[in-house]
Amino acid sequence: MADDYIQANTNGRLHDAREPSIAPLNRGFLYGDAIYEVWRTYGGVLFAWEEHWERLVRSAGALALGLPWSREEIFAEIRRTAAEYPKRGASSGQLYVRLQITRGCGPIGLDPALADRPDYVLLVRRNQDVSAEQLRNGLRLSFAQELRRNDRLTLDPSWKTGNYLNNLLCLKEAKARGADEVVITNLAGEITEAAVSNISFVRDGVVFTPGLASGLLGGITRRVLIERVAPAAGVEVREAVLKPADLKGMQECFLTSTTRDVVPVAAIDEQHFDVGAGSVAMRLKAAFADYARAYAQAHPELRLF
Repeated sequence: MADDYIQANTNGRLHDAREPSIAPLNRGFLYGDAIYEVWRTYGGVLFAWEEHWERLVRSAGALALGLPWSREEIFAEIRRTAAEYPKRGASSGQLYVRLQITRGCGPIGLDPALADRPDYVLLVRRNQDVSAEQLRNGLRLSFAQELRRNDRLTLDPSWKTGNYLNNLLCLKEAKARGADEVVITNLAGEITEAAVSNISFVRDGVVFTPGLASGLLGGITRRVLIERVAPAAGVEVREAVLKPADLKGMQECFLTSTTRDVVPVAAIDEQHFDVGAGSVAMRLKAAFADYARAYAQAHPELRLF
């Protein structure tokens, strides 16, 4: 079985993710009427299970989408899906787990009341971490010029929904210029985040990261780093309003995400940053690895393999 195999679970039915599993009338497919969360494992243990679940519940509440399954029922299905993954000959390694919940099916029409019942799809694959070369040399980013981040008064970026066109189109623009990722600003010109990651900067040993008020997804890795990892590593973190002009005084930049934790950035367009073993970013990455190992040891009940 190839390394790109993905194990799926649609409403309890285990199958190859390449097989169709939802109806054409599913509202997630028709309208992006859905929410999702992504977890990964460290040492075979599902990391930050509670934090991600709580955010999923908040997203569901924002969309007035009722969840008919308990936390325990969903975790049991995650464990069952993860157990099936290696049976298909898939390669070993840490796992990526994605849960998508849609409002369900019904007659064509925008009215949410037309939906019958929510559906879920679980996807499990090998986690795709940052490469050794990217870790050593850092990523190259570019500012989106054509589009801005959704305003909080329209489709709030703090809701983790199935509608990612804004991020997708911004990333497409940056990729066309040869960048690995994009940096998206809001309507006021403030830096918010990358397409699938939060962003932070370092000046004189202090980490500066955009605040949630600028309009961004409150990343779980970002939160863990601010509240637990950075204090343990003796690194100060400040939330701040940041604009592109503020980058001239920054020595480092890094991204944070569930699947890759801390990833150094070498440049944003023509602005270059320090990368390497002695950087604050790599210090935080090492401290995050320590935290993840301790978490795995403390939560044997979340072990998937």
